[in-house]
Amino acid sequence: MSKQVIVIGAGIVGASIAWHLARAGARVTVIADSAAGGLATRNSFAWINASWGNPEVYFRLRTRSMAEWSRLAQDVPGLPLVWCGGLCWDLPADRLEAYATEHLSWGYGIERIGREQAARIEPNLAEPPDFALYVPGEGVAEPVATTRALLADVERRGARILTGTVVTALTQTKDRVVGVDTPAGLIAADEVVIAAGVGSPDIAATAGVKLPIETPPGLIVHSRPYEKLLNGLVLAERLHMRQTAEGRIIAGSDFGGGDPGTDAEATARDLFAATKAMLRGADGLELDFHTIGYRPTPIDGFPVIGRAEGAPGLYVAVMHSGITLAPAVGLFAAREIVDGERDPLLARYGLSRFTSA
Repeated sequence: MSKQVIVIGAGIVGASIAWHLARAGARVTVIADSAAGGLATRNSFAWINASWGNPEVYFRLRTRSMAEWSRLAQDVPGLPLVWCGGLCWDLPADRLEAYATEHLSWGYGIERIGREQAARIEPNLAEPPDFALYVPGEGVAEPVATTRALLADVERRGARILTGTVVTALTQTKDRVVGVDTPAGLIAADEVVIAAGVGSPDIAATAGVKLPIETPPGLIVHSRPYEKLLNGLVLAERLHMRQTAEGRIIAGSDFGGGDPGTDAEATARDLFAATKAMLRGADGLELDFHTIGYRPTPIDGFPVIGRAEGAPGLYVAVMHSGITLAPAVGLFAAREIVDGERDPLLARYGLSRFTSA
């Protein structure tokens, strides 16, 4: 008989895990207290990359997931995935050079470029950088649309999608997690996956599992839809920006969004003014709204992916780099849950690393 699995969370990570589980033959129920896209996903910059925070072992997981994005786009036609390239100069020149040397030695497709090349790549930059790095293989998956597409395909495969449903506790019998409690009653399962972003620690705690996660805020501004100004990702000093499929310029002081400060409205206005100043032809660009997302970030900066020791039947998938990692995490988690096979690329990312030190 196929395994019954509950996935808590309808963001990009939960949607990918649910999709891969359904494809592997599991009977899946997705439960989330929000709509498709969750909270962190809909407030994401949505950059797919293997650029930052990388010891080589983490770089290998990220590049594998970039490849899995291409595979997933073939399996789910219509995913809004674009390999638009990333233009980066948000470090001093010596550190940018060191970064390029390191990542090139690992096989990352970085190009060192000058002012003229930068202007050809992004002709609407008011001041192209004298030295930058360009990675043509980086991209974007529009986060909410991608999540909705995955969940729609999960539902077509026979899964149940219960949005607007709160998980009040994990249910245990003889120290094993056997389902979840909701206001509508118990929902039973052979395994439960927590992929609920910032809500994950509270849910895990109901089974005595501690998730050491921080939730720093990140402010991102969103323009009204506008004519095409940007071709790809722009990662400049103190400002990261891109243009969405519907024409909105979105920007943050970094790709995770910046500190909103004591007056988020004022911070948003200042950030948007800086964004306009960086672009030619942006005189008519108008601020529409800003978002403040809370990034589910394990305290050592790396993802938590795997079964929870001491709570059989419980699997955890929480990370900050959800957009980049979602396809690989979905594939690897499904294999581990259905077949018991843990991919070597996940070896360092179990929850036990926080308790075994």
